[in-house]
Amino acid sequence: MTPPVTPDGRYIVVRGRLWRRANPNLPEDERQAHVDALMRARRAVRDALAGDDAEALRAARAAVNEAKVALGERGPTWWPGDEDLNRHMARNTRYADWYAALDPSQHR
Repeated sequence: MTPPVTPDGRYIVVRGRLWRRANPNLPEDERQAHVDALMRARRAVRDALAGDDAEALRAARAAVNEAKVALGERGPTWWPGDEDLNRHMARNTRYADWYAALDPSQHR
């Protein structure tokens, strides 16, 4: 099931928490390149943890962050203004009424 997306398209909601969406204005080929880099970096994190390699882990986590910033999920907001409610509980934000009105099956 796909998580609900806030009416303005900025966030998805997972277990009641807002998570910033990737920038929908990225060209598809650019977005896919960043997603591919993110997946490689996540595999590198897994491998570094399995190999107990602290230096590789630092590098892999930095690569994850770099890909997430490029996608717009971290770093400066991709929309005008600077308000960022990433990781806030939806019920404690301006999205509270919208979230409360969702079908309970969407509250995952």
